[in-house]
Amino acid sequence: MTLRSRILELERASRSLDPGAAERDRLLSAAHAYARQYLDKLSATPAYNHDKSAARALRDHAIGPGPRPMDQLIERIDESVVRPGLLPSHAGHLAYIPGGGLYASSLADYLAAVTNEYAGVRFAGPGAVEMEDLILDWMANLVGFPETADGNLASGGSIASLIAVVAAREAAGLRARDFERAVVYASPHIHQCLHKALRVAGMGETVRRDVAVDPGRRLCPRSLAEAVAADRTRGLKPWLVLASAGTADTGAIDPLAEIADIAHRGGIWYHVDAAYGGFFAMLPEFRPALAGMERADSVVLDPHKGMFLPYGTGAVLVRNRDALQDAHAYYASYMQDTVEAEAGGRSPAAVSPELTKHFRGLRVWLPLLLHGEEPFRACLREKLELAKYFHREVAALGFEVGPQPELTVVTYRWVPASGDANAFNQALVEETHRDGRVFLSSTTIDGRFVLRMAALAFRTHLDTIDLALEVLRGAVERLEEEPGRWHSAAGSAGPAAAVPGPAAGAVGPNA
Repeated sequence: MTLRSRILELERASRSLDPGAAERDRLLSAAHAYARQYLDKLSATPAYNHDKSAARALRDHAIGPGPRPMDQLIERIDESVVRPGLLPSHAGHLAYIPGGGLYASSLADYLAAVTNEYAGVRFAGPGAVEMEDLILDWMANLVGFPETADGNLASGGSIASLIAVVAAREAAGLRARDFERAVVYASPHIHQCLHKALRVAGMGETVRRDVAVDPGRRLCPRSLAEAVAADRTRGLKPWLVLASAGTADTGAIDPLAEIADIAHRGGIWYHVDAAYGGFFAMLPEFRPALAGMERADSVVLDPHKGMFLPYGTGAVLVRNRDALQDAHAYYASYMQDTVEAEAGGRSPAAVSPELTKHFRGLRVWLPLLLHGEEPFRACLREKLELAKYFHREVAALGFEVGPQPELTVVTYRWVPASGDANAFNQALVEETHRDGRVFLSSTTIDGRFVLRMAALAFRTHLDTIDLALEVLRGAVERLEEEPGRWHSAAGSAGPAAAVPGPAAGAVGPNA
């Protein structure tokens, strides 16, 4: 067989990877039929399936040399991937900080995958890069950053935070010999991804200061100033201040403006984690709560939270574009053709660790242009009101509640008449998981096990919150029938311990 014949034979064998129009239509029809059925039945489906055994059935469909029918594969996706565990697209996703999944973004992802636009280098994908730039400019304006700012659309808050930490490291001129003297300041409630970012950036040896918080779980500016001054007298180098615009535990917003004053006076890089709360800046009435964010050196936002987009959509903004590019830009000889194009603007590959880059911009741009900003604002306002409503109604049920929510997280717990409140509430969250109609989560604050309700899924509406209250009421009634279970553990928080959170004094009737 000649080389040419061999090539043609391989071409025929590989043609199935590029199906014709009729086969494309058949495959798309099958996928669309499943998506339509999924969405049509979503509200009648449990938000959480406690039984995860079906996931293991994926092993029965091992990857092999031969093809499988599309209908069979979709059935396996549904049974082994979608049904077990949490349905993140469900209205009843009230745990953690819910992600989104707008339908318009799913269409954008389909188009991005079909066209396979490359969004890493401007020379290759000028339109994709321009779209990302447009989105980042819109976000920078929302935050209040100057025209000198730049940024990147990343996979989420973790990579966005890593980009910011590396920019801060390089801007300060820190080298390995300096790491043991460089000091990082944050409240104990800062998101763990920032600690991970420091470690991944090679800065695990930096000095960490857990700055005291006020009764509302917000970083205390006075304690921060005292810690910075004390470290200077020790000969250390205050390097990085981390603040939260919405903590994961309670939704607390640190006093961003006062922290900015301290950081700027000390020449310290100031980073705001606004992954959760940042997009509430779309609401004019909420901007005072975020005042000071615009003075940060870097800000992280998660569009898959406050913009209700699919998971895998994060953003980082850096006030000084040179700091971002100086930390990340590299060039190689095989990409020399792109250098001339850089004169028209930098490429995303020059401001992040990614060279291969998914066309994320389309999943942000399409829903914003298709729907306009107003539905997003209405949805954010609705979630703020739903959190207030839940806070009021869960207290009326007899739960001990935390403070009025600053954002959309409510902390609460049930205090049994006697026995171990921590054990009761741990059993309570497990009971709601077995019910499955909504999905709630928990956290531990000062040794107290408390439940959390986080309203941020775009499909979550008033009927969802009423259902959550019904689920909680029923779960408490069932557990109260087993009073002997709550006397087993000693030393945990009992009936007199109030739920901590962003303000003092708000407790329910069982306090």
